[in-house]
Order: sequence, then C-alpha cells, then structure tokens
Amino acid sequence: MTVKTAPVPAMGCREWVMLLALAALWGGSFFFFKVLVAELPPFTVVLGRVGLAAVILNLWLGLRGDFMPASPRLWADFIVMGVLNNVIPFSLIVFGETRISSGLASILNATTPMFTVVVAHMLTANEKLTRSKFVGVAIGFAGVAVLVGPGALAGMAKGGILGEVACLGAALVYAFAGIYGRRFKDISPIKVATGQVTGSTLVLIPVVVFADRPWTLPAPDAETWGALIGIALLCTVLAYILYFRILAAAGATNLLLVTFLIPVSAILLGSFVLGEALLIREFAGMAMIGGGLAFIDGRLPTAFLPRPKPVPMPTEKSYDFEI
Repeated sequence: MTVKTAPVPAMGCREWVMLLALAALWGGSFFFFKVLVAELPPFTVVLGRVGLAAVILNLWLGLRGDFMPASPRLWADFIVMGVLNNVIPFSLIVFGETRISSGLASILNATTPMFTVVVAHMLTANEKLTRSKFVGVAIGFAGVAVLVGPGALAGMAKGGILGEVACLGAALVYAFAGIYGRRFKDISPIKVATGQVTGSTLVLIPVVVFADRPWTLPAPDAETWGALIGIALLCTVLAYILYFRILAAAGATNLLLVTFLIPVSAILLGSFVLGEALLIREFAGMAMIGGGLAFIDGRLPTAFLPRPKPVPMPTEKSYDFEI
C-alpha cells in the first residue's frame, strides 16, 4: 500500500493578511477583557462574549438554511468543548487581568502550543516529543520563569502571581481543548464554533445567576456595551471565520504563527490605550517564549540546518514513503 504525504501549503499574500488580521483580533480580546473587568464580574464578562457570539452565529446559520445537528451526543461533545475552549480559559484570563496587565496576559497565553506539545505527548500515540519540540518547550518555560521573575513570592502578596498562574492555567486548558477538538474533524468548522459557544452559554447562564447575581449589578454604560459587542463580534465571530479559512488555505503549521503575533497587538493596545507598561524582563520572557515556539514549529531548527542537495526526479511516479 502506498501513501502520499501532503506538503505544508505555502503562505501567500492573502493568507498573511488574514493571519495578521486574526492576530490583531485575538490580541484585541485581551484589551476588551481589561476594559470589561473594570465594570463587570468575570463570569458575566465571559457570558457576554460567548452569549452574543452564539446568537450571531446561530442567526447566521439559520439565515443560510444550514441548521445545527440535533444529535444529543454531539451536543454533549459541544458542551464539553465549550467548557474546555471557552468557559474555563476565558474565565481564568478575565480573572488574571484583574491582577496583571493585558499585555502580560497575552504573553502568558502564548505558551499554549508548549502545553499542547506536552499534553499531546501524554494523550496521543502519534504526536510524541521530538528533540526540537523538547528544546522548544524547555526554552519556552524558561521564558515563563523569566516573566514571573525572582520577586514572585513578593508578587503573591499583591495578587500578581495569582493572575499569572491563572493565565498559565488557561493556556493549559486550551491544550486539552485542542486534543478534545479532534473528534469534530468530520463536522463543518463553523458549526463546531457555533456549537461550542452555544454550549458555553448554556453552562454559564446558571453560573452567572448564582455567582454574579446580575440583577444586582448597575446597568452597563455605552462603553461597556461597546466592549461586549466588540469582543463578541470581532474577537469571536469574525476571528473564528478567519481562523478556519486560514486553516483550510495554509494548514495548521502556518496557523501556529498567529501565536507569535497576538502579544504584539495586545501590548500595543494596552500601551497606547490603557497606558500599560511592560518591564524589561517581561520583554525578555516574551522573546524566549517566541524562540521556544519557533523550535516547536520547526522553522528555527530548519533555518540552521544545511539545505539538502536536490534529488533528480525519477521518470516514474514516486511517493514519500511506502508501508
């Protein structure tokens, strides 16, 4: 039996524009979270994001006549995916941003691929740690240590370390979501996105009722409503559409590049709009995390290896490998 491997698709100008737009949108979510936590409790912020996104996506599918499946088992999977990919990590990031800057939160979130490599090594049979991935994980977590800094214990008294740990916990949960999400490979990506934000909304409604008691909160002002609509429409609905288009056009390996770019937009928004500032060690930690991601992605090791000599093309069909 012969098997042909598919090459990694090339990134054209159109794909690069979409990738930069996606990074800006997801980086903006950290900015919107920071604005919202000043006015609303964390669970209410998360419900506002996924709830509005669920309404928009379900209406969009309904207008297209492309309705969601009715399988109870599939909806149970959507709910689990929503908890892993939305409810828990969003809540942890919002909690974290009550204690640390939005820029630092975005840098810590960039450790998601490192956690994914470790989780995939433990839970899958075909994605084990390679030497370059191991080096990448080691460099990345060393960058986290630099980010946290030697004053971590002192920061714990101020609550800063709790915010950092919360954002790292969100990155870890995202890794489990990535593994769990593989079961949806035969379902339209936009339906997976719709299913998970709808499932997240169903889970969060009773949580918000009992934990935040929204009827006791002051009515949101125009700025708060603007941030909620922005994070739902731009950073969730539009971002998901871009995400799946890039995935189809350029592949998962190239899509990983967005992880390098998200902190840039988050830091710029936090600096120019919110007046946040990052320390030198936080920039150093970001650089180390970026280097670790480059090793995991495979681009950095390849850049230092000699290019193989071209092999003459055979006259008959050839395949990458045979089994």
